[in-house]
Amino acid sequence: MDIPSVKMARFFINTVREVFLCCPHAFLKLGKTACIDGNQGEIKLSKADRYSKMYPISWEQLHRDCRALSWRLLDKGPFKGILGITRGGLVPAAILARELDIRLIDTVCISTYDWKIQEKKATILKNFEGDGEGWLLIDDLVDTGSTAKLVREMVPKAHFATIYAKPEGRPLVDTFITEVSQDTWILFPWDSATQFAQPIAKVSQECE
Repeated sequence: MDIPSVKMARFFINTVREVFLCCPHAFLKLGKTACIDGNQGEIKLSKADRYSKMYPISWEQLHRDCRALSWRLLDKGPFKGILGITRGGLVPAAILARELDIRLIDTVCISTYDWKIQEKKATILKNFEGDGEGWLLIDDLVDTGSTAKLVREMVPKAHFATIYAKPEGRPLVDTFITEVSQDTWILFPWDSATQFAQPIAKVSQECE
């Protein structure tokens, strides 16, 4: 590898490392053996839970995408109310309720990931009475479809909409805005924290 390539590789590693250091709780979700070598900036992920891409979403982008979803849902209603899947569906549900002028909002509370033991397991914390007919079911993302399948069984007649969808879970959704690849980790604004970042020029100099 030539010198410029080495510098670029080091620059990339340091840049990615800064992202993970800014959001340590996010990279815990990336894999059971995920870790960062503080000395060399090396990122190690388990083979089973590897994400090769990261897609950070800003508050502004989230708001734009929610409004776009609202436009797409206009001719699907009117809806009796919005049913938000917690916790990811809470913010989108609030925005859609405003844009679609829906006053009745309820929730379905499901926990599908325990970060303490880094294990996926579905636990219903709050159910919903009825089959969901006339209701708009909202979540931020459909990933593998594990949560979606569970909720679909609870409210089979609800119209299910998400902002983002991955290939494995996409068939379970009635309406969505953006499709992302299965190996992409979506970093939502409520899962990240603002932290000072070194200027690119300075980071580049440190890599030399």
